[in-house]
Amino acid sequence: MGTVFSFDVRGGEPAVVRAALDEAVAGLHRVDEVFSTYREDSQISRLQRGEVTVAECDPEVAEVLELAAEAEHLSEGWFSTSYEGRLDPTGIVKGWAVERAARLLAEVPGVCGVNLNGGGDVQLLGTPGGQRPWRVGVADPLRPGGLAAVISAAGVDELSVATSGTAERGAHIVDPRTGRSAVTDLVAVTVVGPRLTWADCWATAAFAMGSREGLAWLESLPGVEALLITAGDEVRCTGGLAARLG
Repeated sequence: MGTVFSFDVRGGEPAVVRAALDEAVAGLHRVDEVFSTYREDSQISRLQRGEVTVAECDPEVAEVLELAAEAEHLSEGWFSTSYEGRLDPTGIVKGWAVERAARLLAEVPGVCGVNLNGGGDVQLLGTPGGQRPWRVGVADPLRPGGLAAVISAAGVDELSVATSGTAERGAHIVDPRTGRSAVTDLVAVTVVGPRLTWADCWATAAFAMGSREGLAWLESLPGVEALLITAGDEVRCTGGLAARLG
């Protein structure tokens, strides 16, 4: 998936956790083999070329495409798996893969908390121990090395934080209406919600919408909070985000 992953697993027997970590890493590598649009032999590339059907692919392909179709419907087309007429589900794959790996680790006996970071998008499950909650810093896209906010998972058993923007990868988010790079007043959208699969999709869709429409749409989603930063250094937040700051 072309990014760096970090794991923080609390509790559990070390040998058992180590084996689960190996399984989780192998699963992430397998996701890259199946879904990479840069590999000519990946199942997604072969599906795009019509060499195989969805039914002939691994079951995960159908699962991801169904989730992507739901995301496209709920975002009224602002999230899309079509790029220049080609199938490209990468906008949902990373969040889905990170969440799946985190849940696998959380099922290990004795594990009380999991923090899995995939290229800056984070799935939190359980707690790090004691009375402390997981906390995630949100990078300030206009001030390298600075933080725009700190998100706390206090009081919840699962929380995810996903950011879409131009700071790290430039103008890579596509406007599905034009097929070209999205032109908006935003530099970053951070979405906070229970599941990284959806938070990642919603951050991408809201960025393409722009600050005004994106904020209004995010406000309408149950269980979702967000932080939007414009190129003019204006910060806009959903109404309930303050309860997640810490």
